[in-house]
Amino acid sequence: MSENQTIFITGFPGFLAGRLVERLAEADTRFFLLVQDQFADKAKSDISDIADSTGVDPGNFRVILGDITKKDLGMEPSDLKEVVDRTTDVFHLAAIYDLGVEKDLAFKVNVEGTKNVNDLVSKTRNLRRYNYISTCYVAGKREDRIFEDQLGHDKGFRNYYEETKYRAEMEVEKLKETVPVTIFRPSVVCGDSNTGETAKYDGIYYVIKFLLRAPEVFRLVNVGNENVRLNLVPVNFVVDSMAALSKDDKAAGKTIALADPDPLTTKEICDLIAESITNKRSVITPPPKMVEAFLSTPVSPILTGLPHSGVPYFFIPQTYDTKIADELLAPHGIACPSFDTYVRNLVRFVEEHPKI
Repeated sequence: MSENQTIFITGFPGFLAGRLVERLAEADTRFFLLVQDQFADKAKSDISDIADSTGVDPGNFRVILGDITKKDLGMEPSDLKEVVDRTTDVFHLAAIYDLGVEKDLAFKVNVEGTKNVNDLVSKTRNLRRYNYISTCYVAGKREDRIFEDQLGHDKGFRNYYEETKYRAEMEVEKLKETVPVTIFRPSVVCGDSNTGETAKYDGIYYVIKFLLRAPEVFRLVNVGNENVRLNLVPVNFVVDSMAALSKDDKAAGKTIALADPDPLTTKEICDLIAESITNKRSVITPPPKMVEAFLSTPVSPILTGLPHSGVPYFFIPQTYDTKIADELLAPHGIACPSFDTYVRNLVRFVEEHPKI
C-alpha cells in the first residue's frame, strides 16, 4: 500500500476525533489511533463503521493501546518505535472537557498529558505538522476582544478546565520555534449543522432540553440577554476546518480561532430555539442579573438541567477575533454557518433522540 500520510491521533473514539478520522480517511492515509484500554472495543467498532462509510481499507486504521498521562503515552516499545519512525502528522485531541473537573485530574490529563504528547512529537522523525486542539476559553476571565495571536494573561479562570487548557496551550506554544505547529481553538461546539447529530447534550443543549420540557410555558420567558453573545460552532465546521488547514502550509505556526465571526446574542439564540420548537418567540426577558442569580441557586439544576459550572458561559462578554481563521479558510471555501441556519436541525435531533 502506498502511504503519503501517517496520522497519529489521540482522543479516539471521541466524537470529534471520530469525525476527524472519517474526514481524513483516504486510500493513501494510514492512522495510528491511541486508545485507552476501556475504549478498545468501541474504537474497533467505530473503525469498522468508518471503513464502510469511506470505502477505505480497514487495514489503514491501527488501534494502539495507551494513555497520554503515562511516559511514552503508555505505548509498548515496538508501537512507540513505529509511531516515531512513521508518523507524519499528529492531532492531539485527548483532554478532560468537563467544566466541573477536579484540579488534580485536570492537570494530570490536560497539562501533563499534553507535555507527554509534546515529547513524542519532538521525537517524531518525519513530522510535517503537529495539530493541537485547544479552546477559545483559554482566555479565562478576560472580557475584551480575544485575538488569535494572544495567549498570556493574568485575569484568572472560572474552573480548572480553562486553566489547564491554557497551561497546556502554553506548553505547545513553546514548540513553535522548532516544530511545525498549528493550534486550533474551537468555541462552543454543538452538533452537525446538516444532521444535528451530536454525542453529548451539554452547552446550548441545556436550553433546548429545558424548553422541550414544557415548550408553550417555558418559551414565554427568555433566559438570555442582549449584552452577551454566545459563540457556537457546528462540529462539521470544526472538523472541515482542521482537516483543510492541517494540510495548508500557511497554517503552520498559527493559532486559529474556530469561532463564529458574527455570533448571536443569548437572547436571539433562546428565541430561535423557542421558535424552532413552538413557532413562537418569548414574551418576557428578565434582567440578566436576576436570571444569573436564579441559575446559581441550589434548585436551579433540578429545574433547568443546567449545572452551576455551565452558568457563567451564558454571561461571558467575550468576543473572539477570527481574522486569521477567516483568511486561511476562505481559499478552502469554508466558513462558519450562522446558528439561525441550523438550529432546527439541532432541535430535531434532540426530539428524535431524547437520550444518547
